[in-house]
Amino acid sequence: MNGIFNKVGLDSKMALGFIGVMIFMMGDGLEQGWLSSYLMSHGLTVQQSALLFSVYGFAAAIAAWLSGVLAEIMGPRKAMTLGLSLFIVGTVFFITFGIRGMNLAVMLPTYALRGLGYPLFAYSFLVWITYYAPGDKLATAIGWFWFAFAAGLNVLGAFYSSFALPILGEINTLWSALIFVSLGATVAIFLNKNDSSNNDNKKFETKTDIIKYLTKGITIAFEKPKIGLGCIVRTINTAGAYGLVVFMPAYMMEVGFTRSEWLQIYGALWTSNIFFNLIFGIVGDRIGWRNTVIWFGGVGCAVFTAAFYYAPALLGPNYIVTTIVAACFGACLAAYVPLSALIPSLAPENKGAAMSILNLGAGLSTFLGPALVGIFIGSLGVVGIIWIYTGLYLVSAFLMKFITLPKQEENPSNSYENLSNAVVSHSRQEGVS
Repeated sequence: MNGIFNKVGLDSKMALGFIGVMIFMMGDGLEQGWLSSYLMSHGLTVQQSALLFSVYGFAAAIAAWLSGVLAEIMGPRKAMTLGLSLFIVGTVFFITFGIRGMNLAVMLPTYALRGLGYPLFAYSFLVWITYYAPGDKLATAIGWFWFAFAAGLNVLGAFYSSFALPILGEINTLWSALIFVSLGATVAIFLNKNDSSNNDNKKFETKTDIIKYLTKGITIAFEKPKIGLGCIVRTINTAGAYGLVVFMPAYMMEVGFTRSEWLQIYGALWTSNIFFNLIFGIVGDRIGWRNTVIWFGGVGCAVFTAAFYYAPALLGPNYIVTTIVAACFGACLAAYVPLSALIPSLAPENKGAAMSILNLGAGLSTFLGPALVGIFIGSLGVVGIIWIYTGLYLVSAFLMKFITLPKQEENPSNSYENLSNAVVSHSRQEGVS
């Protein structure tokens, strides 16, 4: 078994952790493709649904930004346990007192607890990886983390729901999330063999030390404007994807798709994405990081965002064509992967803070996408929102023109080395031994 893990770049002692993250994220993501349409069919407006997802996204952004520090202070196991606890409490109160009565005042804070929970769990495990993985295998370990994260959140959760909803119904399907997150946490926290997660570092001895570290994670975006631009590009990257889940389920069913068909289309989008995360890493090495993000990421996402709307609008509920378009959109979302190597290279003296800004952008995308729906859906309609996202992806391609690398980093063949060095530096700056 150890030989099999080694061949695919996984260490046998940490393999259960990756599996646990995937199972946990499956529970977290099982409602993404259908919750919005369910809420609107039970009395909420599209603006209220968008507000719910926006608050959730804002909470996730804050947790994503803070997870590294909390894992540093508490240790990854305790930080992951805190994330699990927040998710369970949020889920119980969201279902029991919020969604059953469609009480938006209760749903907003309780769903936000779920948003706080999953980044603390998942990203604390990412910090754990940086504790354990050797530098020459760190990029591979991180690649497998994102594979497990995306596979659970965006693929397995959607496919599970497509089969569970007709049998269990919406409320019981939501309750079943607790089974997956509990199982995943048990595997990742308690059954994972590696025990190198204890942090003996004394860097954060006072509250002042913590505040200084958090402040640097913001000010560097202004000290080095290219990093700030990178945060904007990363925010745009998945903003469209997170916004689509607010209104696209209802639109697809209006066109003529069944809910199960839509969930399978949504699953195909992210299935394509997880594999193209690896492919575009290779492409970026060959044609350059910026070129990959500009043409395959920005321009590609713009084309297929528009096609995602117009294909069913013109062809009706054509399952094959719409699935292909969704898969192409998911592939183009993955073309932003080289940002993970590019942005830390812009601050070689402070790569950890640069990575914090990138993580903040990733979290903000879960807020921006639904927020745009809530603001503009009433006045512009579905087609207007689609063109806003399309325009944003073109803006991200334009902004990439200004994110130039230092001369010594211009060789794209250094991308994996830079990514590894960036994360190692991030770990060292946080006191990882």
